[in-house]
Amino acid sequence: MLQPPPNDLDAFWMPFSDNRYFKANPRLLASASGMYYQTPEGRPILDGTAGLWCVNAGHGREAIVEAIREQAGRLDFAPTFQLGHPLAFKLAARVGAIMPADLDRIFFANSGSEAVDTALKIALAYHRVRGQGTRTRFIGRERGYHGVGFGGISVGGIVSNRRAFGLGLPGTDHLPHTHDIERNAFTRGQPVNGAHLAEALDVLVNLHGADTVAAVIVEPMAGSTGVLVPPTDYLERLRAICDRHGILLIFDEVITGFGRIGAATAAERLGVTPDMITLAKGITNAAVPMGAVACRRGIYETVTGAMADAGGIEMFHGYTYSAHPLACAAALAALDLYRDEALFARARSLEPYWEAAVHGLAGHRHVIDIRNLGLVAGIELAPRAGAPGARAVELFRRLFDSGLLVRATGDTIALSPPLIVEEAQIDAMVAAITQQLSTID
Repeated sequence: MLQPPPNDLDAFWMPFSDNRYFKANPRLLASASGMYYQTPEGRPILDGTAGLWCVNAGHGREAIVEAIREQAGRLDFAPTFQLGHPLAFKLAARVGAIMPADLDRIFFANSGSEAVDTALKIALAYHRVRGQGTRTRFIGRERGYHGVGFGGISVGGIVSNRRAFGLGLPGTDHLPHTHDIERNAFTRGQPVNGAHLAEALDVLVNLHGADTVAAVIVEPMAGSTGVLVPPTDYLERLRAICDRHGILLIFDEVITGFGRIGAATAAERLGVTPDMITLAKGITNAAVPMGAVACRRGIYETVTGAMADAGGIEMFHGYTYSAHPLACAAALAALDLYRDEALFARARSLEPYWEAAVHGLAGHRHVIDIRNLGLVAGIELAPRAGAPGARAVELFRRLFDSGLLVRATGDTIALSPPLIVEEAQIDAMVAAITQQLSTID
């Protein structure tokens, strides 16, 4: 009998990680419950990031665990190519019901990356069946993060995510980002400066021709690049320009969906309705991987209606695990928790306390900006000379070792706790950051 290899950490090629550093200095998580992880040694780690922006209802929720367990025993897998299972349709209806306007046609994927690539393909298919097949160009935004598929890194605007992987999709362009620390530093909520940056879309449309542009994709609040909150009236202007030129507008709400900023979607909270919304993370409370695209009903009807007379497959796209039964069960249980515990409204009600607490870090050593919206905050640190990002990474490690999990992205420490966070735990997060800031150069 073959013996299992030793668990020496070498075999796992870790994503978005300094593999050599980690395997020499491992920081491991072994279990989780509520607001806390535990290390293999049993040391509690307060979760300031909802895992990876995704465990919105807290860890180890029994209703979700039981739903997965029961579903695995009943129907572990079912294909959704030319077949179906009841939970897929039930979940699509539930998700559609909390989306804005008529974005109630739901295409399931397995991650945010897949959801983004799906949305881009839907946009191409939509224009093509309308006789506008010249619309093949996508416009993203600098510092945007849209996952790691080739479509996502092409419309994304984080240089490190693109540099090693070639040219990406042809015909993509990018709007300027909205981060203006000189005029908007330490803003609470949406900054007042920057709406004019949306007008860059008109410049790109005039450069390339409106008849070449399929869609614009932005995060309504950019998370992974360091919590960039949209300026007041910025998204409204993007919506108006897209309408004027017949361009689809896609909101990437993989982070902001399912209560993160105090509503089911950022579109609802900020009052701007796109044509598609990409979703993932909180849809299952991260218990089982799942992604989705919520589309306007008219987009779905246009694409599927094109084959109404001929019959057959309308769009040659999908995934083996689209609407996986276990993911559907987890998502339905998560949606029940969000509803029964009013977690979206709870996040909104905690926002003033959260905002005051995190802005209490203003004036502390190295802090040059603080940004917040909903239960999200970005604490930007002055970069070290010649070593951008190093100070935030050191703070991340020191905080973990002291019992708090945060995210380090560039020179920003990002916070996005589960929506069940208590005021005392918010205070503990700020106190830990305050203490550790004083220990780093």
